[in-house]
Amino acid sequence: MRIALVSLDQVWEDKRANREKCLDYIVKAKELAAEFIAFPEMTLTGFSMNTELIGEKQDQSETIEFFSQQAKSNKIGIAFGVVFFRGDKATNNLIIVDENGVLLTSYAKIHPFSFSGENEFYLGGEKICSCKIGEANIGLTICYDLRFPEIFQYLSRECNLLLTIANWPEKRVNHWITLLQARAIENQSFMVGINRTGTDGNKLRYVKSSVVFGPIGEKLIPNHSFRDLDIFDLPLDSIKSVRASFPVKQDRKSELYKSLL
Repeated sequence: MRIALVSLDQVWEDKRANREKCLDYIVKAKELAAEFIAFPEMTLTGFSMNTELIGEKQDQSETIEFFSQQAKSNKIGIAFGVVFFRGDKATNNLIIVDENGVLLTSYAKIHPFSFSGENEFYLGGEKICSCKIGEANIGLTICYDLRFPEIFQYLSRECNLLLTIANWPEKRVNHWITLLQARAIENQSFMVGINRTGTDGNKLRYVKSSVVFGPIGEKLIPNHSFRDLDIFDLPLDSIKSVRASFPVKQDRKSELYKSLL
């Protein structure tokens, strides 16, 4: 499966400017024969607590409408982040639409990043989500979720591709890379992480660190690169042979873990 990762240099809280950037990368990814393209967390705004400005009603979402139209026009699946109002707070969401613009799933980030105060503005989700694009069974997570491996173990029972979209600052980027590789190794799955670049409205800096790790922890090299766009070919059928030759999952003791936790 050919996928595209966009390490978007997000314009702070400017949906129009970011839509223009995203459109250019969607068109380029399709030119390079990608089946699926993924963007960072809160794609059109950056990681903002200004929910009154950036939030949308889920059933009237301009962001979903934009990406659905682009998916349908360019015949490509798209993963993107968006904020939805929920009561007096909001949720931080990862959406996937297919090549016909049909919404496949909407995942609300389970673990708001309390260290930055995200939990004061955002409610945590309570549902684990996955969907299918082509040969990929994709498990959805967002940024801080990466530090909680239980979700990934659950997803990898059915999923061959684990996806994390993020705004993960440069000062902790070594954690980002290490955790992504660990999630790939321990789940024997492709682990795809999409991170932004540039500087946000809080003066936090980000470096290009979107990456794909294979099911034995190997870092994949892009087939093509164009500015902040990288194209990868994923041999998804290798998952079965990796798990058969080194059957770690059969030795898990899920019931014991439940009792301990």
